[in-house]
Amino acid sequence: MLDGGRISLSTPDLKVELLRYSGTAASLTPSSDATLDYTPGDLLKQRSANTFYHLGDLDVRYRAAGASGWTDVSTAYRRNPVTVLAADAKQFAGDVSSSLPGGTPLKIVRTWSSEGGTLALRFTLTNTSGSAVEIGGLGIPMVFNNILNGRTLDQAYRICSFYDPYIGEDAGYVQVSQLSGTGPVLLVVPDGHTPFEAWKPILDHRNRQTGEGLLDNDPTPRGTTFEGSFDWMVHSEGYTENEWRGVQEWNPASSATLAPGKSVTYGVRFLVAPNLRQIEATLAEHKRPVAVGVPGYVLPQDIEARLFLRYDKPVRSIAGEPAAAVEIHDDGMNSHGLHAYTLRGRQWGRFRLVITYADGMVQSIGYRTIKPETEAIADMGRFLFQQQWFDDPHDPFHRGPSIISYDNEAGKQVTQDSRVWIAGLSDEAGAGSWLAASMKEYLEPDKAEIAKLESFVDGVLWGHLQNSEGEHKYGVHKSLFFYQPALVPGFSYDPKLNWTSWTSWNKEGADDVGRSYNYPHVVAAYWSLYRTARNTHGLVTNHDWQWYLNQAYETTLAMCTQAPYYTRFGQMEGTVFVRLLDDLKAEGWTDKAAKLEALMRARADVWKTEAYPFGSEMPWDSTGQEEVYDWTRYFHDDVKAEVTLNAILAYDPTIPSWGYNGSARRYWDFIYGGKEKYARLERQLHHYGSGINAIPLLAEYRLHPDDLYLLRVGYGGVMGPLANIDEKGFASAAFHSFPDLMMYDPYTGDYGPNFFGQAMNTGTFVTHDDTMGWLCFGGNVEDRRGVVHITVLDSSRDRLFVAPLGLWITLDAGKIVSADYNTHKGTVTLHLAPASEFVSTARLRLTETQLMRGDVTWDVATKAVRDAGATVIPLSSGETTVALAETKK
Repeated sequence: MLDGGRISLSTPDLKVELLRYSGTAASLTPSSDATLDYTPGDLLKQRSANTFYHLGDLDVRYRAAGASGWTDVSTAYRRNPVTVLAADAKQFAGDVSSSLPGGTPLKIVRTWSSEGGTLALRFTLTNTSGSAVEIGGLGIPMVFNNILNGRTLDQAYRICSFYDPYIGEDAGYVQVSQLSGTGPVLLVVPDGHTPFEAWKPILDHRNRQTGEGLLDNDPTPRGTTFEGSFDWMVHSEGYTENEWRGVQEWNPASSATLAPGKSVTYGVRFLVAPNLRQIEATLAEHKRPVAVGVPGYVLPQDIEARLFLRYDKPVRSIAGEPAAAVEIHDDGMNSHGLHAYTLRGRQWGRFRLVITYADGMVQSIGYRTIKPETEAIADMGRFLFQQQWFDDPHDPFHRGPSIISYDNEAGKQVTQDSRVWIAGLSDEAGAGSWLAASMKEYLEPDKAEIAKLESFVDGVLWGHLQNSEGEHKYGVHKSLFFYQPALVPGFSYDPKLNWTSWTSWNKEGADDVGRSYNYPHVVAAYWSLYRTARNTHGLVTNHDWQWYLNQAYETTLAMCTQAPYYTRFGQMEGTVFVRLLDDLKAEGWTDKAAKLEALMRARADVWKTEAYPFGSEMPWDSTGQEEVYDWTRYFHDDVKAEVTLNAILAYDPTIPSWGYNGSARRYWDFIYGGKEKYARLERQLHHYGSGINAIPLLAEYRLHPDDLYLLRVGYGGVMGPLANIDEKGFASAAFHSFPDLMMYDPYTGDYGPNFFGQAMNTGTFVTHDDTMGWLCFGGNVEDRRGVVHITVLDSSRDRLFVAPLGLWITLDAGKIVSADYNTHKGTVTLHLAPASEFVSTARLRLTETQLMRGDVTWDVATKAVRDAGATVIPLSSGETTVALAETKK
């Protein structure tokens, strides 16, 4: 493959080097950065044998028209030299049919060309047989350098890239960005009629004797450091009739029939955006359709969502599939060339929005409608505290009373799993359900549920899952459930499960307190009950708020002293430590605050010395960035905070799809936290990375409210956890993205950290964009002649960000019904919900977060009492109005 030399083609933005032997890409480099290769070119020699895929290969599934069975062929499987048809400075064309099995009724000519300032890759298929041929699968492999295998983090961030799909038919594209989140972004778009219909994984099944990949497989080992490559599927009917049968795909499947002697051409074109924030501008510049959804593509039923389309051809039609799923109002074309629509989700679940333009271009957008946010989390609370409530007084592992993992497919609690932590109330996949329950009570407390939560804390968490005495007091165990039959003679382990692997810890392994990642879950539970006890009355009864605050503090210290190894990395849910420190200071616990701050500063000082301090138990991970950002911002290491933020944006895209928008990359936790029946390496949509990585994105947006990109990505991540809640309240760990499943995992698994991110980060954000006007994320907005009326509808209903003012309004107690921002006077009026049985006063905090407005502060217009930094506002039996105004510092 490497013997024939190379040929180069160049455009103003890209240079591609092609292997003469195979006609596939050896490198693909942007003109603005000659050190960057989007392909795994540095591994070319190792990946030069048969069955290794390269950019420029093609997968085809065909059959004789009218036949029943399909045949698969691939240019990567048995590679032979191409027959060169043209080779000059503008194009390289070759017949690749020699790489197909004898008797294949198709001739395939591949052409690379530099034309119109861009690089194009095309495949022309000709039917060489005497009868019609149906093409039921046509995949263009997207092979880029996401292979982190054997690399250090520094190497990976310097040379590797991630890529994400917009599976949007004719408007679809793939975006390829460096792990660092900086520099030019490669965009792959259709050339001619090459719809992006589906996204098929290229797996790594191998011949055990030879090590070669099987047909349609690449032997590059997939794992935590290599997600795998994918096929851009133009046609997929041959799969939906077989492997994908009965699955609701992103788009309807299609096929194409070629008459004898007829040809068809498919292709893609390569564009370069200067950076991530310029992707849509670059698409528009090249006359590609662009869609922007606000607040995204997960639609609570009480939200009036907006959709803005930009394309140089008018919209011929727009419709939902199914039609009853969505109400569409055409708002017309605005003065900035955007066609605006208002959408209202009507039916719970997925729907596809299909836009057809005057030139026949079809664009599809995947949406998911959910219940109003407060209803969704109320459903989740009921499910957690009823269906998932485990209260077996004879359980030998001391797991009751608790909120235990659940299998939605089987309709029962998970009380046994050979991955013992899942049934053992610890680790992310075992603690996930009680963590979600704790954070639900922080957002929307319910007296009966809190009583159960406190019984879990006193009966299981404190004294069993967490040591309440002895040398390792406050230490958190890895699991309460374990596999050691001799120690539980009356217990019957399920003989159908495999108890022989490393995942089936014995008592000693389960008792270990050295895994730091188990501690934030416990801290979050204590902290949530502290916040509820502090800001309400009569809900939390077993202990006072001081006890819960101290428990959170001591558990944090124990993490640093008893489980120090992984504290060198950021922890998922690490934001709780920052909130804890703030609360210690606010309550006047100065000595404890100083000790905690010193411990956290020592960790942040280590991160300051590392280029990319984002490791974990895995060689690469997307969980530690949340806390690394929090502390580096807290301690004013703004350089490292920006590095962290950019790294998040590299794996957390904004894409017109409910599944991918704000969905932080994760692909291995179905193995550790999903149902074993479906356990595999697979891109997980809205796994807990979505919720926790949204925390730094929205925190940064509040510092830079002119950066709408941050808000769009961050809010997509905030909404992901709510999309995982089904109609009855079951919350899944994540959505299976591979086209043979396309469903939520039946296990609750590690959903808890995801909802933690939602609970800590949600709010209503209102902003004004020069081209789209007033926008609201988490509510509805209406401009009433310069008075902007905001209806607050997010799950917390106690946080509001008014972007033009850089004003972050939060309530420790009380709820915001609506607000009015008078743009003429520069004032804000809040309308608070009436007093309730458990909340008689609101506790208001105002933060001026916009960096450039340091000379002013906000306060209530009338005199008020302060307590622990909060303004105390008595609530009436009706709506309470609170006027806010700016004052000079």
